[in-house]
Amino acid sequence: MKGRILEMLRGGDFVSGESMSEQLGISRSAVWKHIGALRSEGYGIESVTRRGYRLMYSPDALDTEEITRGLDTGFIGRRIVLFDETDSTNNEAKRASDSEDGTLFLGDMQTGGKGRLGRVWSSPKGEGIWMSLLLKPALVPARVPQITLIAGIAAAKAMGFGARIKWPNDVVIGTKKVCGILTELSAEIERVNYVVCGVGMNVNTPSFDGELADKATSLFIVTGERHRRAPIITRFLNEFERLYLKFLDGGFASAADEYRELCLNVGREVNVIYPDREIRGRAVDINDSGELVVQTENEIIAVASGEVSVRGVLGYV
Repeated sequence: MKGRILEMLRGGDFVSGESMSEQLGISRSAVWKHIGALRSEGYGIESVTRRGYRLMYSPDALDTEEITRGLDTGFIGRRIVLFDETDSTNNEAKRASDSEDGTLFLGDMQTGGKGRLGRVWSSPKGEGIWMSLLLKPALVPARVPQITLIAGIAAAKAMGFGARIKWPNDVVIGTKKVCGILTELSAEIERVNYVVCGVGMNVNTPSFDGELADKATSLFIVTGERHRRAPIITRFLNEFERLYLKFLDGGFASAADEYRELCLNVGREVNVIYPDREIRGRAVDINDSGELVVQTENEIIAVASGEVSVRGVLGYV
C-alpha cells in the first residue's frame, strides 16, 4: 500500500487524501497512517489543508521499486535481491547461483567486501553501492574477463562527473579510484556455468583514512554533495545490458571504441607488473580483445588482464 501511495505522490503535485482514499479503497484515516509511516522512513511529505499531500524528497534508501521504475532492460536487474547487511554480494550471488540470469544482488553494507587479488574493499552502510550481477552467458571461460571491461564502461557512464577507466577494471575520477569491479566465475573446461560481476561504487563516503586517502575518492568528495544511489544503479543496469547484449553478439570489439574513449591509460607511460618481472613502456591502444597494447623499447606487447598490475610511471594512473 505504501508503494502505491508513493507512486501517486511522485508526480510532484498535491494529491488529496480523498482522492487517495477513493483510488486505494481505504479510509482517509488509513491514508493518514500510511503517510505517517512513510515519514518515519525518511520521506519528506508536505501536507496542506484542502490541497492534500506532496512528496518533497525521498530518503537515500536502497529501494527496489525506485531502482526498477527507471529500468529499461529486458532481463538485467529485473529481479533484485536486497540485503541490509551481507558478507559480500558476490558471495550471495554464488550461494544463489541457481537464480535467474541477470539477477542483481544488492547490499547496503558488506562486512567482507573484496577487490582484485584478494584486497579488502571497504563497504560501510549507506555510503556506497555494493552490488553483484549473476550472469549465465554461453561463452568459453577465456572470454569472461571481457565482461569486466564492459562493466567498467557502464560504471563510468553511470557515475558521471568525468569518471574514466584505468585499465582493466578500475573507474577513477581525476587520479583516484571511485569504483572497482571484481568478476568471478564457475566453469568447466569449455563452458561457463555462471559469472558473478561485482561492482563497488564509492558514492557518499565523506573521507578515507590512511593510504586510501591518497588513492580513493567518492562522488561526495568530488562534488561536495550527497547523491542518491538508486538512480546510479538504474543507469548502470541500463548501460550494462545495452553493452552486454552487443558483447554477446559481436564480442568485445562491439564495445572497444567506447572503452578506448574512456580509458585514460592510452597515451601514457606505464609499468606492467608481472609476478616475476616488470616491463615499462607506453600504452598505445586497447585492442579488440580488450588487451592493453604497450610499446616497449624493443617490441609491442599485448597485455591481458589477470594476475597483472598496470600503474603509471609517476603514480597510480
